[in-house]
Amino acid sequence: MTYEMHVAGLTRQLPLCPISDKLMIGAFVIFGDVELTCACAAGLLKIAPEFDYMVAPEAKAIPLVHEMARQSGRNEYFLVRKAPKLYMDGVFEAVDRSITTAGEQKLYMDGADARKMKGKRILILDDVISTGGSLSAVESLVDQAGGNVVGRMAILAEGDAARRDDILFLEKLPLFDCEGKPLE
Repeated sequence: MTYEMHVAGLTRQLPLCPISDKLMIGAFVIFGDVELTCACAAGLLKIAPEFDYMVAPEAKAIPLVHEMARQSGRNEYFLVRKAPKLYMDGVFEAVDRSITTAGEQKLYMDGADARKMKGKRILILDDVISTGGSLSAVESLVDQAGGNVVGRMAILAEGDAARRDDILFLEKLPLFDCEGKPLE
């Protein structure tokens, strides 16, 4: 089963993936889709508030934040990682509960990135916001770094996230019942 998604002037067929006996999600993946990544980055930049830096969680938002940095002429953006890396200094963490990840996961910020964020206007990006778990974890890390969150953005807002007034997004993505019918 698939769902036809229209976003940033493009159409894609999203495979429907069960996450329980009664619920499925549309799998929106920009990896490898350069046309979609570039179009979505341009669309988000048109509605983005003024910012100094962008930050995104690893991994599906990486092409998006990279392309938004390229299109906006910025030479730097930050990632929060799913595991600390040897090159990271002064690492700190936040807990994330995501609809697409079983259980709890931790996200980590590099202290060097945090020092650059202090007192700066930070734009948080993700590919899809659903429960808001990843968004909350990233925001917690930005807060710990002393950054000022000026915007929360995603390509798609899934399910109840589309009703939130604190995020900017290009399109709504419904949740689906076990037969593939969109839920309201």
